This record gives sequence, structure tokens and C-alpha cells, in this order.
Amino acid sequence: MFPRVLLVLALLWPLVWPLTARAAPDYVGSAACVDCHQDVAEAWEGSHHALAWTSADAAHVRADFGDTTFALGDMTAEFRLSDGVYGVQVTETDGSVTDYKVHSVIGVAPLQQYLLETEPGRLQSFDVVWDVERAEWFHLYPDQDLPPDDGLHWTGPYKNWNGRCAECHATGYHKNYGSRTDRFRSTQAEIGVGCEACHGPGAAHLAWTEGQEVTDTGLDSVGFSMTFDMDNRDGYVDQCAGCHSRREPMGDGNPLPGTAYHDAYTLSLLRPGLYEADGQIRDEVYVYGSFLQSKMYAQGVGCGNCHDPHGADLLIEGNGLCTQCHSPAGNAAFPTLRKAAYHTPDHHFHETDSAGAQCVSCHMAERVYMGVDGRRDHSFRVPRPDLGAQVGAPDTCTDCHSDRTQDWAATEIAARFPDSQHRGFHYGETLAAGRQDPQAAAEALLTLALDDTQPGIVRASAAELLGTAGLATLPDLAVPLLTDPDPLVRAASARLQAAAPPATRAARLMPLLSDPLRMVRVETARSMLDMSLQGLRPSQSAFVRAAMEEWQRSMMTRLDYPETHLVLAGLALSQRNAQAATAAFRTVVEMDPQRAEAWVMLVRIAHATDGPRAARSVLEDALAILPADPALAQLDNQLPR
Repeated sequence: MFPRVLLVLALLWPLVWPLTARAAPDYVGSAACVDCHQDVAEAWEGSHHALAWTSADAAHVRADFGDTTFALGDMTAEFRLSDGVYGVQVTETDGSVTDYKVHSVIGVAPLQQYLLETEPGRLQSFDVVWDVERAEWFHLYPDQDLPPDDGLHWTGPYKNWNGRCAECHATGYHKNYGSRTDRFRSTQAEIGVGCEACHGPGAAHLAWTEGQEVTDTGLDSVGFSMTFDMDNRDGYVDQCAGCHSRREPMGDGNPLPGTAYHDAYTLSLLRPGLYEADGQIRDEVYVYGSFLQSKMYAQGVGCGNCHDPHGADLLIEGNGLCTQCHSPAGNAAFPTLRKAAYHTPDHHFHETDSAGAQCVSCHMAERVYMGVDGRRDHSFRVPRPDLGAQVGAPDTCTDCHSDRTQDWAATEIAARFPDSQHRGFHYGETLAAGRQDPQAAAEALLTLALDDTQPGIVRASAAELLGTAGLATLPDLAVPLLTDPDPLVRAASARLQAAAPPATRAARLMPLLSDPLRMVRVETARSMLDMSLQGLRPSQSAFVRAAMEEWQRSMMTRLDYPETHLVLAGLALSQRNAQAATAAFRTVVEMDPQRAEAWVMLVRIAHATDGPRAARSVLEDALAILPADPALAQLDNQLPR
């Protein structure tokens, strides 16, 4: 369907690197682990990990498929069970009627979602889901009653299971998308998050149990690619973060367990729409980006200090989880922690055992996603209604006391904690100012980016905003960031050298092109797209080309994303390649006809290359799909009829 993809890549790069298939890993399946590891296997079998993706059978389906019906506007879904086969008949808003067999099941609680195969190999997440607690069907997006040709419809690219979700619900997963055919040939060693999803392929371990020596240098002494060690906190967190984060993958499926996070993914920074200005969660960003902001992470706390990885439960329920460290006794593993009584009304000022007396109520804000799924903010912050009022962010006080104002809450906290050290400067003030006017906030953003006492994700977010500030002296002032210990900061710093003289810029960025982490190399390559290789030494040119090719290979694993083709189109425009840009923008609107920005660019390119009549023809196609779009309406007024 999209053969022009290869044309775009061929036009933009002299060599299109093929995606070499990874050798079939030696996975053995979770069942092979049970005999020797019965205790953890028992905990895992009923966990959210094990049930992240299951077959559609009576053992796993929780919804009522007994000829039940759900309707939203002109869309109707009729659920049935016939001869042990679960199915749904969907009547769309355009009147089309399609029968689907339920392919498989996502999750177990608090909701359960169902996958439908819309064409061979293509799995889509149906938007009508089952509320397990209330035992009823509901729609994930009740405000959307979309036709099938809308990109946000459940059959569209953003609800595709193969490319958007399966990697974190399967073991040994490969997406295997064919851009020529627009088809998926996805494979996995096991559906669900099995033992090998975290520990790595198990064949070498089984051989070790039979007395064979482990000879592969990439494996540990017992034959696994990932060793879980509480003393290796960063490696432990990296393994969990691969799925528990908002990120962009750089590969075609599951990286080998044990792979460094920043070798496999590009983490989303604290951007508007994803995070509040003070770093609190806004959209569904999962955990890692929040946890990186926390003082707990800075002091060496890891996922395993609170969570059982096999049962996917908390180690201790209630406040006992927090008071294993936050108590008068403290915890010898974290000697800098202040010893004090927190599980007391003198601290929380709420009735004992009430919701307000729970540590998480004040220090881990809960936001609800997918209609009924509450997720906790893992930045573990002190409530700051005073900051919220200043930067436009919510706070946990008025989450509960919704009839009160943030000013009231700030006054109450000031009265109850008069000597608090938590009412001073917060990085949210700078990020909020930078979002509003990066040029006016440039000095504060630079100060924050250079402040190595702040979390790396915060400093990288400040650097990203700083890149749009137009500060003339920025390249020289930002030099220290290029060698920062935090890879997020190093990656963000590359773009801050854009205004440096070409030779200076090349010399400064060259070390980042050989950075040990792929994310840094790729982000640096992206920042150098406008640079000419003329004048560089052959060895320097080789580093640039290698990083560019790495970025290219990463994009080729995401050709099922409309967003990728927008990037390709922008790249083509930066190289003044109208043919490639047109091909890429065309692919975008074929995948998602509602991408108005792509239509606008197609109109403008047609006008520049073929004149007003050609531009008018493209515009008419766009207006037939998006008649009310303001940008297209503006073009409609400008172009002759």
C-alpha cells in the first residue's frame, strides 16, 4: 500500500540499510520454569504480567458475551458466544456492518479489552471494553463517535496493537511490519509477560541446570541476559522502565532483556500535554519519567524496594510500605533519610486509617486513564498547592477537597508546617515560564539545565525548551551539557549547538556521535541534519554517517506510524527534496486522513512546484475530508478558484 516509503528513503539517503532479521532467540516458554521455581511461578500465574495478553477462552474472558449490546451514537456493538467462540458484530457510524471473531484478551482488571483482527495479521484494540468491577460495557472515548476513515477510529493506526502495544504485553515480540504491503507478520515467543520477558531467553539457563558451562559472554553465570541484583539499581529499573514509560522505541520489538534503556528507547521528556508544568503526570506517561524526578530515585531506591516483580503486587499494603523506611527507625540501606514519625495525625492531620491518612493520597497523586484505571504519580512529591496556583498545575489537597481553592490549601499547609523547607524554588516555575515564553525565560532555563542538583529529565526538558529561545550566546554557554553524566541531558544538549560556527559545532558534537548509548547518538544525528559534511575529516564524516544510518534504521522500524512519515517529510523539506516530501506527506494522509498539517504542506508544495491549479486540486481533496479545518480554510481563501 505504501511502496513510496522506500522511494522516500532512497531519495533521502544514498544507501537504504535493510533491516536484518535478528537470529531466532532461544526462548523456552514460562512453562519450562515452573518445576524449579514453583513459588515465583505461582505468584506470577495470576498476575497482571501473566494476564497482560491471553487467549480468548472461558478461562480468561470476563465480559458478558451473552447476546449483550452496547451503543454509542450511531455505533452499535453486539457481543455473542457461539460454540465456544467469542464474537462481536459492529455497526459503524457510516452504516457498515462487520462480524469479528475476538482474537485475544488484554488485561484482567480494572477493565478488560478485546483484540479484533481486521485483516490477516493486523490486530486492533476495540474501544468498547468491559468494566470488571461494575460488570458492564463502556466506551473508552465516549465523546468520540468516529467514522471508520478517521485516524482515531478503533481500526486506525493509533489503535493498532501490533505497533503500539504488543511489545509490552508479550515475550520475545517482533512487529515485522511490511511497508510495501502495509501488513504485519508479527511473532512472539509467548503472549503475556512471561519469565523470559524480563530474565531473557532461557535455553542457556536450562542447559546450565544440566551441567553445561555458559560460554556466551553476553550471558551471566547461569545463562541469562539479565541479572536482577538490588545492588545494580539502574539495571533493575532499566528493565522495568522499558514498558513502564512513555517512550519511542528504536527497535522492531522487545530488546534483549538486560539492554540499557537508552540503547533501546528515547524517553519522552516533560512536555506539555504529557506532564504538568511542575512535572506531575497529565497524560498516560506510566512511571519512569515521574520516578526519575523523585528524591527516592536520587537516593538509590529502585522498583524492587516497593514492588514484587513476580506477583506484580506491592510488597506491603497500605502505609506499611512507606514506613519500612519513613519511620523513627529509618532504614540502614538509606542512611541519609531523616528519621521521623510520619504515620501519625501530627503529620497527616487526618483521621487514622482514613483515605486522607494514606501516604499515597498526599504524595502520589492519582489520575484516571482508560475510564476506570487509576495510576499513581511516582515522583513522590510534597503537596504544593502554592506552586499549583502559580503554574496552573493540580495538587493532591484540592484533589480531595474539591470544594476548596489552592490558596486555601496553601494557607492550611503553611499553618500546619510553619518551618517547612518545601516552599522555596521549584523547577516547575522555570518550566512553566519556558513553556509560555522560552525567549523571556532563557536565562532561567539555562540555569536550570546547568544545575546538576536537579533531576536529569528536568534539566533535559529545560534544555529542550531553551533550544527554541533564540539565545545568541547559547552554544558557548551550553558547552558543559555536552559532557554531562546524564544521557538525557547529553542528548538534549546537541540541539543547543545549532547556532555555533560549523567547524566549532562539528568539533563539539563529534564525541556525542560515539557516545556509548544509542539514544544520544541518534538524537545528535538528528540535530546535525542541516550540517554539511564538507570540510570534515574522513573519520568525522564516518561518525556522522554511522549515526545517521542508526537513526534511519530506527525509523524504518516505525514505518507503520504516521508520525514517522511526518519526520521523513520534514527531513525531505530540510534537504529541499520536494519529491520525497510529497511522497512522505501523501503516506501520512493515507494512514490518517485527519492530519491537517500534512494536507497543508501538500497544498503548499504543489503550489510551489506545479502552480495554483495543482494546489487547488490537492486542497479540494483535503477539504472533502476536513471541511472545517481553519488552516485549510485559510488556504481556500488564498488560492484562486
